[in-house]
Amino acid sequence: MTTTTLAVLVPLLPFLGAAAGLLLGRTAPGFVRPLAVLPTLTAFALAVLVAVRQGGDKTLDAATRLTPTGSVPIDLALHIDGFAALVAVLVGLVATCVQLYSTGYLRDDPRYPSYAALVSLFTSAMLLVVYSGDLMMLLVGWEIMGICSYFLVGHYWETPEARAASLKAFLVTKLGDVPFLIGLFALATDAGSFRITRILATVADGGLDHPTLVALLLLAGVAGKSAQFPLHTWLPDAMAGPTPVSALIHAATMVAAGVYFVARLLPVFAASSAALVVLAVMAALTMAGSGLAALAQDDIKRVLAYSTIGQLGYMTGALAVGDRGAAVFHLLSHGAFKALLFLAAGVIIHASGTNSLAAMSRMSHLRARVPDAFWTMTVALLALAAIPPFSGFFSKESVLGAAEHAATGHTLTGPVAHVPAAAGWTVLVAGVLTALLTAAYAARLWLLAFRGEGTEAPDHGRQPLTMTVVLWVLAVPSLALGGLAYGRLPDWFDGDDLAPTLTTSVLGTGAALIGALATYAAWRSARARAARAPLGAVAAHPEADAATVEAEAIASHTPAYGDVASAPDPADPGRLLLGPLHRHAAVGFHLDAVYSALFVRPVRAGARLVRFLDREVVDTYVSGAGALPRLLGAAVRKAQTGNVQTYVSALLAGTVVLVVAVLLVATGA
Repeated sequence: MTTTTLAVLVPLLPFLGAAAGLLLGRTAPGFVRPLAVLPTLTAFALAVLVAVRQGGDKTLDAATRLTPTGSVPIDLALHIDGFAALVAVLVGLVATCVQLYSTGYLRDDPRYPSYAALVSLFTSAMLLVVYSGDLMMLLVGWEIMGICSYFLVGHYWETPEARAASLKAFLVTKLGDVPFLIGLFALATDAGSFRITRILATVADGGLDHPTLVALLLLAGVAGKSAQFPLHTWLPDAMAGPTPVSALIHAATMVAAGVYFVARLLPVFAASSAALVVLAVMAALTMAGSGLAALAQDDIKRVLAYSTIGQLGYMTGALAVGDRGAAVFHLLSHGAFKALLFLAAGVIIHASGTNSLAAMSRMSHLRARVPDAFWTMTVALLALAAIPPFSGFFSKESVLGAAEHAATGHTLTGPVAHVPAAAGWTVLVAGVLTALLTAAYAARLWLLAFRGEGTEAPDHGRQPLTMTVVLWVLAVPSLALGGLAYGRLPDWFDGDDLAPTLTTSVLGTGAALIGALATYAAWRSARARAARAPLGAVAAHPEADAATVEAEAIASHTPAYGDVASAPDPADPGRLLLGPLHRHAAVGFHLDAVYSALFVRPVRAGARLVRFLDREVVDTYVSGAGALPRLLGAAVRKAQTGNVQTYVSALLAGTVVLVVAVLLVATGA
């Protein structure tokens, strides 16, 4: 079987699995789990085989004309280079782990068949984006992911949090997709084709007429899809969905799509120095802001959500300094440990019966109840904090090293010959600051979740084997991927060195250690206040499956603690570290309130005005136009008595009147 055929099967198999799962979900429920796991697992195996055959060598290009469209044709095209081959492997691995984990996590969920089918469709759409060689094909996968995220985030639709989160995710990402679509058409018009190879050739020849405008339009869609400032606000609220969905969205699909898109078309963005500076500023604001916000969150999944936003900021920062190898390296490393973090968080929520870190901090021996989640999450948090030798250290240092090179004027061997020094310094300073904040909130999460004191943690017994095995599978790349891959990946990418540099390694690791130690000191200082301000855990039904426990925890957090973002806990080290900034960071620096004032309220006011004009003005004219005929009809209806004598009398009277009128006219009277 040719490599092209294998590549076609990779996105096709999960799609067929999704279709079969939807068709057989009710009639043959016994086939639902195999149809969820096996096609995704097979697609993962084929993606590995495609990567082995591609080997980082010559790019695989294949295309067939879909339909003539006039001046700009649309092709069914594949474009598989080293970036695409490895990202597809990541997507397949995480999707397979999520499907396996979900068989235990949602084992009693009546909507599991539709859930599993949507996860398969989600996976297929992301794989289509990864392998696509035509921007219209890429757009199809891009939009399918958007609609899948709407349904999956809203899986617990009985809760108002899930309904609001799914709608918000859909609308905010669509807000970015509108200029993104315009940018795609403008790019294709300049290049005369939607084919990626043709577009890159046009850029190389200087054929783009408006590179800055096109790049900024495309960045709007990337900001929405990859949750970058200022369109990042949907991602923390999307934690109202099931934990496996969060793992899939954050680790390998949806948010990774925007970063991958920029990496694939980096020469388009590099054609405009202004676009690179905008990308660098966007990355810096995203990194720093999300790190501060994560330090103030009480919901364990919201901490991880803001963490994802910050790590995506590292990736976009690497792209802003022209090193897509470092960006994709961090994407691969982050995909492994972030999937592990979310799936381990699902186990912890199930065991504790709450998603509140404040409540977990008042439980003793929680780590003894979930030893698998404890050890694997510890590995993942160390990778997140970029502590050597865990994988996050190597990938994050490759980003900081690229920023240092750009700031000091070094040239790259990749597709970007020149990067503004301002972009390099912006990413470097923000990256070091974010390293400190990342280690701080990672340490805070670990201390509050696993070093609590107080009521004995509930004992729900051992977690399903499918859930714990997946954690250990993902722990392996979280621990070893960076160290094993940084020397080999340049051959798959553009050839730029990904090895850690001394300067940035000392800066980044030193900042991480300072952040972790400061958090530990704050935790020790605030620990004594926990007994004076007890917060009881939100007890969920101990016999329920993990998904039911999570849904109950999400629904009960606000009644128990107030705002889902934070809990009024004086024993929280984050409150001590942030001081007066805490209340602003807990609500994402009020960006939702700003958007509500600038956009939501004016739109609603306009809608109310339109409704008033429609009902009170337009309807009044329409009703008035119908009133006169209705009155005339009522008058005529009274004459229709059904009495023959009345009709004859009226006929005779009318005849007399007509005769008299004729005579008067004839005599000239």
